[in-house]
Amino acid sequence: MTTPHALSVFESLESEVRSYCRGWPAVFDRAQGARLTDEDGHSYLDFFAGAGSLNYGHNNPVLKRALIDYIERDGITHGLDMATTAKRAFLETFENVILRPRDLPYKVMFPGPTGTNAVESALKLARKVKGRESVVSFTNAFHGMSLGSLAVTGNAFKRAGAGIPLVHGTPMPFDNYFEGKVPDFLWFERLLEDQGSGLNKPAAVIVETVQGEGGINVARAEWLRALQDLCHRQDMLLIVDDIQMGCGRTGGFFSFEEAGIVPDIVTLSKSISGYGLPMSLCLFKGELDIWEPGEHNGTFRGNNPAFVTAAAALDAYWADGQMEKQTLARGEQVEQALLAIGDEHPEAGARIRGRGLVWGMQLADRLRAAAVCSRAFELGLLLETSGPEGEVVKVLPPLTVTSAELDEGLRILAKAVRETG
Repeated sequence: MTTPHALSVFESLESEVRSYCRGWPAVFDRAQGARLTDEDGHSYLDFFAGAGSLNYGHNNPVLKRALIDYIERDGITHGLDMATTAKRAFLETFENVILRPRDLPYKVMFPGPTGTNAVESALKLARKVKGRESVVSFTNAFHGMSLGSLAVTGNAFKRAGAGIPLVHGTPMPFDNYFEGKVPDFLWFERLLEDQGSGLNKPAAVIVETVQGEGGINVARAEWLRALQDLCHRQDMLLIVDDIQMGCGRTGGFFSFEEAGIVPDIVTLSKSISGYGLPMSLCLFKGELDIWEPGEHNGTFRGNNPAFVTAAAALDAYWADGQMEKQTLARGEQVEQALLAIGDEHPEAGARIRGRGLVWGMQLADRLRAAAVCSRAFELGLLLETSGPEGEVVKVLPPLTVTSAELDEGLRILAKAVRETG
């Protein structure tokens, strides 16, 4: 058991803004694959995966070897946007393994190294291209914690942290927001066409295909296709935020592949480096590349060790179709287990939803979701809650998790639900 003394410096010196450590009161020391070990030697299965930044697990041996070799030969660490061998290798691999096989016409931009940096660059570019300020987002969206990203985020608590009015963003209903009672985009399209609606013509629409922080809300493929069609008809750019759901989380490398759409702009971060190293991309169609040199930049956009592990991850896991097949099979395993938990506990009012290896179990009593995650931690499993009121238990294991590890974690989850009923 972690003692209060072991945590004292975090409590006395670190800001009150810390959050995950409050739900997991341990001092972690080592990690490998789908497991973390604290300084007292206790092992935990990780169904959180760095909030989606560790799709290939902790200290993946293939990526670690590539990184160690690069460091040991004194490869460039910090390179701004200078040309380096590491960046060239990543770009060539990304083009050959990801873009070209999918016939995606994207240019690659390296903004700052975090997801919100990628979103900010996407919003800036859309406004620059269209010469308009407004951007439409969706209910329960989450796009980041900087001001531009917060303006297109739905969560009231996170928005309030801005301290100033958040402007030039307009929310619209996400798929199934009215539980099928209202035709898709009825309100949105009416506002666009009504000269008295007061809606400024948007430059773009930004959307997550699966809302991770918003409660694992899954957009149907037909809804996404209709959204793309609406954007084309109304001269708006379509931005897909694939920061958490990209890099294979839902099956295909991009989460929008299943819908058969080609967004104008795509943001990637989290698992693009493959190793948990900070890195993000803003991808956009070539005709949108109207940036002036230096018009958007960032000191740490040239994180070369991240380029090394990113290229290694693409080579190791995306040169064939095995990762996608495995992710979909593991996803079925999770879905069946969660449905069984729901059947065992009808009093919980569980609603199960997800795609690939991101799943949510919404509980009627929102406080129970937090209790389930707390008990799971005591039993050796890391889970987080999701949704506007923390009412969803979120299952987000590494894509490389074994079937046996998945079974083990899902049994712990079932036990946690039983013991918090």
